[in-house]
Amino acid sequence: MGSTEQIIISKEEFESLKAENAWLKHQLSELKRMIFGAKSERFVTPAIDQPSLFELPEEQPIEPTTEEITYTRNKPQEKKQPLRMELPAHLPRRDEVIEPEDLPLNAKKIGEAITEVIEYEPANAYVRRIIRPKYIIEQNDEHTNIVIAPLPGLPIPKGNAGPSMVAHVMVSKFVDHLPFYRQVQILKRQNLIIAESTIGGWFNGGCNLIFPVYSTLKSKVLISDYLMADETPIAVLTNDKPGATHKGYYWVYYDPVHRLVLFDYRKTRGREGPDDLLKNYHGFLQTDGYTVYNDLKNHSNITLLACMAHARRKFEHAQENNPMLAGQALKMFQLLYDIERIARETKLSTEEIKELRQKESKPILDQMEVWLKEQIILTLPKSAIGSAIAYTLKLWPRLVRYIEDGRFHIDNNLIENSIRPVALGRKNYLFAGSHEAAQQAAVIYSILGTCKINNIEPFSYLTNLLSLIPNHPANQLHTLLPGQK
Repeated sequence: MGSTEQIIISKEEFESLKAENAWLKHQLSELKRMIFGAKSERFVTPAIDQPSLFELPEEQPIEPTTEEITYTRNKPQEKKQPLRMELPAHLPRRDEVIEPEDLPLNAKKIGEAITEVIEYEPANAYVRRIIRPKYIIEQNDEHTNIVIAPLPGLPIPKGNAGPSMVAHVMVSKFVDHLPFYRQVQILKRQNLIIAESTIGGWFNGGCNLIFPVYSTLKSKVLISDYLMADETPIAVLTNDKPGATHKGYYWVYYDPVHRLVLFDYRKTRGREGPDDLLKNYHGFLQTDGYTVYNDLKNHSNITLLACMAHARRKFEHAQENNPMLAGQALKMFQLLYDIERIARETKLSTEEIKELRQKESKPILDQMEVWLKEQIILTLPKSAIGSAIAYTLKLWPRLVRYIEDGRFHIDNNLIENSIRPVALGRKNYLFAGSHEAAQQAAVIYSILGTCKINNIEPFSYLTNLLSLIPNHPANQLHTLLPGQK
């Protein structure tokens, strides 16, 4: 006969094991979400008193009855032909006239039928010949005075790439996410053979040329008194790790008032990056819960705001752990975001937004704070719902600060949108070739990110910028920033 051994543990050990089990379940759920799960965070309020699939009422026996049914049926309508897309008026038109065959000489034209279709031609490179005639305006035995027009500013000194070609290389890589070797292949199909190293040289020359504009952008961003900040990784090849990549970081700063975005490359995710860049900053800084921002050397001049979307995300991830509490929190978040949507759709002024938040958002936030403090003592600290509540309460003074000024945003979603091109780029060109290349990419991301925020077509902007900057006054560089005057 076998015997069973009874294991006795204390209540404290049981609670500890229970908390650890909840935490491991949450970690497993997060891992499954990352690998298999949908990325949408949309929360739909469940219908009231609607049974679930497994809570349907039991079937009751139904006595057979008869009844007379009459109804009116609508006659089905004929299907309408689908409407054709209206072609944009700004596209150039090329007329193609097709005359009937065997048309008699006495035929009279009474009108014409016009059909418009979109055609496409691949982009074609061309050679721009800059011809500058030379003139003799004075000649004698002692000297000859020859006059020639100055050469227009070119992005590559003594190079053979014009502004539009350099702009095309930059936009192709950082907007369309085409590495240089793919650009070489595309140009080759157009019978234009250019070495990848040549394209890389053009890119480097263009970056060096627009770096003063980047420095001006940095200065403009840092004089704003309200910024958003976030960071995102980038793999970098270095001599320090042969055969491996170094994990560098782009620290991104966004000025939502003046619509400017700045990428600042640093080798680490440590405090050194924001410490250096924000050493003279005075104002409000909106971030996620990353602890680096808590201990900046210049913290006495910086007032922190937090991101409501990050707090909401914690509860969205906790729905499997505790659907009831997570649902209650998400409903309150939903009410707060409904107020922001109303303010956005009605295009309220900053003062009107502040008044609306004080009247509508503040009572919800007060109710939410009471609810959080009540639930924190009833949940396991290491459970998903317990972590969500603790995270939100820890940042609560920063989370509610957005209602104090109509310029402030409820979350950091705008800066996350600015970072998205980096994530797309990582999937295509995988890494930066060096720390210097990563810094060059920060220059381009800053310029093109600001173009995107201001709805400016990037190729036209860069072509114009590369044409103007060689001869532009240094004290007027701010006029070249996207969307600025």
